[in-house]
Amino acid sequence: MKDEEYMRTALEMAAQGRAQTSPNPMVGAVVVKNGKIIGLGAHLKAGGPHAEVHALTMAGDQAEGAEVYVTLEPCSHYGKTPPCADLLIEKKVSRVIIAVKDPNPLVAGKGIEKLRKAGIKVDIGILEKEALEMNKFFLNYVQTKTPYVTLKSAASLDGKTAAATGESKWITGSGAREDVHRYRESHDGILAGIETVLKDDPSLTCRLPNAKRQPVRIILDTECRIPLKAKVVEDGIAETWVVTGINADQNKVSALEKKGITVLKLDSEKITVKGLLALLGEKGITSLFVEGGSTVMGSFVKESAFNQMILYLAPKLIGGIETLSIVGGEGIQIMADAKELIFKEVSLIEKDIKIIAEPKQEDPSCLQEL
Repeated sequence: MKDEEYMRTALEMAAQGRAQTSPNPMVGAVVVKNGKIIGLGAHLKAGGPHAEVHALTMAGDQAEGAEVYVTLEPCSHYGKTPPCADLLIEKKVSRVIIAVKDPNPLVAGKGIEKLRKAGIKVDIGILEKEALEMNKFFLNYVQTKTPYVTLKSAASLDGKTAAATGESKWITGSGAREDVHRYRESHDGILAGIETVLKDDPSLTCRLPNAKRQPVRIILDTECRIPLKAKVVEDGIAETWVVTGINADQNKVSALEKKGITVLKLDSEKITVKGLLALLGEKGITSLFVEGGSTVMGSFVKESAFNQMILYLAPKLIGGIETLSIVGGEGIQIMADAKELIFKEVSLIEKDIKIIAEPKQEDPSCLQEL
């Protein structure tokens, strides 16, 4: 039980790096000697000291013979900082307790092996489930080289995302909208389609007080139709990328670039989910928050190109055959082809229901055109 208590403290330390460490993981470390915590540390920013460094610095000379709890396997390679495994050996700790192995090929068990060869006892798997959940963005990115994709939608109880006129503000209450901003802050990028920009002219920013960062705004715009006066172009609050197809208007592309907008042109007429995610992965986007309309949602759902879906349901009924629903596209022909999800969390935010669901089985194919 003591191991779990100390590891839980390490996880609490790791959480201090939320929305600050990408593309690195959130990591916490706790140094314990004679039943007392003598050092605490967290990785707070990519390129900055790792959690073990902070914790061992606090512990000082007392670190010799101590136990160190760390939420992710200590690194064993030289990157922007020296290897943490070497530091643990240098400090002559007696035992290292690790929540989860690092799947990064540069580490991948090498840190554990180095510690054991130095005579340090190593235990693995304490609160592994919690540590995996905390760093799911990082772990997915390291293994797939593509971003962890979160689909988000808000709808009435009958699954409608707008009234018959297209009006969609506001379906849910202020509590649900505030929750959305927390997700925006925690993801590297926020994605919307050009139709959303043309219809709503959204800011697509995190509007939490003292937000730690703004996500990169990513607009899918095959023909580069985005207005030069759109908020995502003009406001300068956050970085904006416009993803286009090969036939995009070059004059418009040049005009956007003069305004400081990054235009990413795919080598295809249409934007495909597969091409998009590969491109964003190459650009270092480890997590993507998709707030597109039903057409964009339909493309991601059809190709099972998402890791979780967050749905806010308001206690309202809109009705109408023609009114928009959460997921557009052609839809399935038979129930056996329905995308099966697993409910991970159901909660109440003021009057609205929040549902977090994950695909039961993921399909690696991502070929649907947007």
